[in-house]
Amino acid sequence: MNHQHLSDLIRERLPGLTAVRQALHRQPELAHREFETAARVREQLAGLGLRVFDPFLKTDVVALLEGNSAGPNVTLRADMDALSVAEKSDLPYRSQVPGVSHACGHDGHTAMLIGAAQVLSRLRDSFRGTVRFVFQPGEEIVAGARDLIAQGILDDPAPDAILALHGWPGIAPGVVASRPGAMMAASDMFRITVKGKGAHGSMPEKSIDPILTGARIVEALQCIPGHRIAAVEPVVVSVGRFQGGSEVNVIPETATVEGTVRYLEREIGGQVARHLENLVKGTCLAMGAEFDLEYVRDYPPTHNDAALVGAAKKLVTELFGAEGWFDIAKPSMGSEDFSYFLRWGPGAMFRLGMGENSPLLHSPYYNFNDAALERGIHFLVAMTLEKLAPDRNRRD
Repeated sequence: MNHQHLSDLIRERLPGLTAVRQALHRQPELAHREFETAARVREQLAGLGLRVFDPFLKTDVVALLEGNSAGPNVTLRADMDALSVAEKSDLPYRSQVPGVSHACGHDGHTAMLIGAAQVLSRLRDSFRGTVRFVFQPGEEIVAGARDLIAQGILDDPAPDAILALHGWPGIAPGVVASRPGAMMAASDMFRITVKGKGAHGSMPEKSIDPILTGARIVEALQCIPGHRIAAVEPVVVSVGRFQGGSEVNVIPETATVEGTVRYLEREIGGQVARHLENLVKGTCLAMGAEFDLEYVRDYPPTHNDAALVGAAKKLVTELFGAEGWFDIAKPSMGSEDFSYFLRWGPGAMFRLGMGENSPLLHSPYYNFNDAALERGIHFLVAMTLEKLAPDRNRRD
């Protein structure tokens, strides 16, 4: 692999890719509404000699690149959707869509995957096998990976390696980071509807107060980490929404409590779900209320393949020096629907440094650092070529 030639190919395309990234930033689109984003991606892939499939979920883009002969498949995934976060930056290309922005940097992920497709298409005669490019809608909230994969996009060819790269604040620009094993947590979502009996605010004794019951449920749920589940197991139960009533002097009929549960091991998730239901049931019984519980296990834990992370660390340090790699000490309790891809073959999620002082993800000031684009594209392409190199395929 001639990495100087690879660098030259990437740098030739950087101005155009930076412009694409900033154009995507200017026009963010929410989950499963990424129509203009998908159209721009298809426009950028046109003429590269890829097999670009018709949409499976209306706003996805999946494409396949064939090398010089049969061999393994590497699947590269980028998410495309934005967030319901009003941007507060003063960037010249700041979001033009009220209340919506690329506060998680998916514009940068999309631009890097476009760049990888452009460069790899130029190098198709140098490797065997195939590369699948997945531009995925709906990573935020709706777990779009689950529905996209259910359409069979990974069936033929089956992936031999699956990679994703996510911009990450707090790490020096362009530094690649990861860890073997547990990388990110699961995220289950719950909605509890407490059903009581309404009354005038002056006569609470005539009510079955759903707000008081809901408050006790919120408190009870905090018994799960460390009391129902051993403290050595990372578990986070968070209530993000508590709604009930419309007037200050009326005790309402119902109240709702909504939140998330996060954990690193799948079996722990089953235990948490059972404890949560039992605590809700017991609290409502004690208060004389009834309840409905919706519990959805949308985002499984993300566990990286150890061998793939080890190979990535070796490659990055050879290419960029020891300072080009960062070992992540502990998993994050955030979640990623990339976990659905990891059910289909060995894969790993990697982080790309956005800068030590970068605003945090989901911040109204967050902006993908264009200075990291080159390194991100180089990493994706180099990892792909490493896996699909002819001598490696003969050893396999």
